[in-house]
Amino acid sequence: MSDDRTMLTEVATGLFGDRCTPEDVVAAEATGWSERLWGALSESGFPAVSVPEEAGGSGGDVADACALLTVAGRFAAPVPLAETGLLAGWALAAAGLELPEGPLSVAVGRPEDTVRLTGRRLTARLSRVPWGGRSTRVVAFAESGGQRVVVSAPTAAASVTPGRNLAAEPRDTLVWDDVELPEDAVAPAPDGVDRAALRLRGALARSAQIAGALARVTELSVRYTGERQQFGRPVARFQAVQAHLVTIAEEAQLAGLAAQVAAMNARPDPSFDDVAAAKAAAGEAATVAARAAHQAHGAIGMTKEYELGQLTRRLWSWRDEFGGERYWSRELGRRLAAEGADALWPSIAKGLAA
Repeated sequence: MSDDRTMLTEVATGLFGDRCTPEDVVAAEATGWSERLWGALSESGFPAVSVPEEAGGSGGDVADACALLTVAGRFAAPVPLAETGLLAGWALAAAGLELPEGPLSVAVGRPEDTVRLTGRRLTARLSRVPWGGRSTRVVAFAESGGQRVVVSAPTAAASVTPGRNLAAEPRDTLVWDDVELPEDAVAPAPDGVDRAALRLRGALARSAQIAGALARVTELSVRYTGERQQFGRPVARFQAVQAHLVTIAEEAQLAGLAAQVAAMNARPDPSFDDVAAAKAAAGEAATVAARAAHQAHGAIGMTKEYELGQLTRRLWSWRDEFGGERYWSRELGRRLAAEGADALWPSIAKGLAA
């Protein structure tokens, strides 16, 4: 990790530690939002990291953004940090559109979604949009005049039906009914800026968040089992509990390494193979480690106020967003099979050496 990225991570850890305590997360889950945390992040320029400065962002690259998201994952941060910069900010900057103030979100294009653009008049229905009702704009892709375009749709002009995921994070449905968009809201999408690229970036973002959450789950599990006494000794001394701790640590390390490799190799854009492997590994780790952590903690792990439950509910939610373990494993397998057996090891070695 570069010195600048190390400093970035340290500053972010201090900020989240001060503004995103477990009590803050409980409060934010009731309202769907932490205004206090978002204000502090905005003042620091963190939401726009990886968006070029000339486009109104904070500069930095994909690896910098993922380092921030890993920290955010550790603290179960209830804000759209990934959606604002790495996803929406990327699409807007690539299309030459203005980066608006405030939180942003994206619509990756679910099967039930509809987007119709006639000139600048938008009729659309977008479902399960992360933080949709809290965002200033929602970025989506549409076809207009036979051309793919980036749409920056103001949420103030939409009707919003609130929704939540398992972690109580907003996943809203937004509807625009023949709304005329501002002049700065539509622009042609360059090559490589499309739904597939957005899904890839989203999968990388969730992989980084999962990696951070798993690292914290490991710490909590080791601390709790070292303090909890049973039959006159810490439960961490029992072989069955030790097996759980080993499983948690192994899965956390695997997911963390895969996410870090995918982020570091995103020069300038994420690699399909790296992200597919990282998201598949993260999804499996989220399932296995969360189960082991709850076994190690016993009943306390299920309480709403205790930090473990806040993290594992996000692990279960994030593992399925932007494609789950099965989706990415299947897509990666198809690509590798199409390239042939002789290309398998060079493909693996290339990722390790990058």
